[in-house]
Amino acid sequence: MIRGASEACRGAEAGYAARMSKPQPEITAYLKTFCGWSEGVRAIMRKYDLAFEEKDIIKNPAFRWEMEQRSGQGLSPCVVVDGTMLADVSGEDVEKWMIENGYLQGSDAAADAPTNSACSDEQHAAMARGELPKVPGKIRFIG
Repeated sequence: MIRGASEACRGAEAGYAARMSKPQPEITAYLKTFCGWSEGVRAIMRKYDLAFEEKDIIKNPAFRWEMEQRSGQGLSPCVVVDGTMLADVSGEDVEKWMIENGYLQGSDAAADAPTNSACSDEQHAAMARGELPKVPGKIRFIG
């Protein structure tokens, strides 16, 4: 899970509860390590302080297979919210779906990364050189 220690989890859940009446959803995101579309999904999760399980389909091919079996197609990102598969989506798509389905109230706050775009040419060039792209935000791991 991409969450902090248990106290941080309770804090995130309390923050989420203050924004919506539904309990915090169970979210699994099938993402690529470095991808503009995947980073857009992460940006939405950070914007709303949503806890989610990230399954990196590049680092673990079994997660790609799982994503393809669950979604019926091979394009990513894919996000599962309380059992509903959102296939081949942008962060913008995820945010819109969660608002329309009562999981979130819309926010005018800006996300910390583009939510509807591919990697830039500069990012692709850096990856081709074997350099890691700069990724905004923080990823928190639990032990």
